Amino acid sequence: MSAPTMEERKACWGARDEFWRCLDRHGEGASECEKLRRSFESLCPQQWVKYFDKRRDYLEYKRKLETEGYYPPEAAGKS
Repeated sequence: MSAPTMEERKACWGARDEFWRCLDRHGEGASECEKLRRSFESLCPQQWVKYFDKRRDYLEYKRKLETEGYYPPEAAGKS
């Protein structure tokens, strides 16, 4: 696989940003975002899609930790 050109990268990142904005407005798994998801997948290399999906999950987890704090599971530390 050759490296994407600058225009291809910009198109990929733009599609990702639109998709993520849709998810922020409508929530994860929203049917309104399916078309944007397909556009995101078609404009980005597959390994980038996987990376960006994991990145979004991490950023959501980090945001939740910063706003709500960390609470260990009830079963943690019990043997």
